[in-house]
Amino acid sequence: MHENSTPGDVTALFERLVEDSLPGRRGVRAWSALLHAHATLMRQLDTDLREDTGLRLADFDVLAHLADAGGQLRMTELAARTLLSRSGLTRRVAKLVDEGLVRRANAAGDGRGVLVTLTDAGVARLTESVPVHLQGVSKLFVERLDEQELAVLETALRKVIVDCTFG
Repeated sequence: MHENSTPGDVTALFERLVEDSLPGRRGVRAWSALLHAHATLMRQLDTDLREDTGLRLADFDVLAHLADAGGQLRMTELAARTLLSRSGLTRRVAKLVDEGLVRRANAAGDGRGVLVTLTDAGVARLTESVPVHLQGVSKLFVERLDEQELAVLETALRKVIVDCTFG
């Protein structure tokens, strides 16, 4: 903020920028609600999972994607599925390796490819965590919406999924 700007000036500037960018503020409230819902749900699901199982939601996400893929994925595919950056996934997988929940190995016949595989301990941890996580999803999300709202929400959100690669 400039030295001479007053809070009222900044507020008016912001309001003008919003109005110019989104005439009639179309969609601003829906966008804000989506961001708020996502942030609060993820925070609460992470807290509940951590308190009940000691596992972070992001770690659960990695383990769940591996399980869904039959227990093993290349790092590049895992990064795409978890929506983590490659560096973020590398750190997370290293932590999971240290905890004995996954194994890393070079892909056969491909010196650059790295495979991540669930261990028996990872499967056991996932077995403990899935019910806790899904009970939270049910309580915080599914039970608060009726079938029609769930269907509309799914249809609407599928329209705005952006195909991108996280770097």
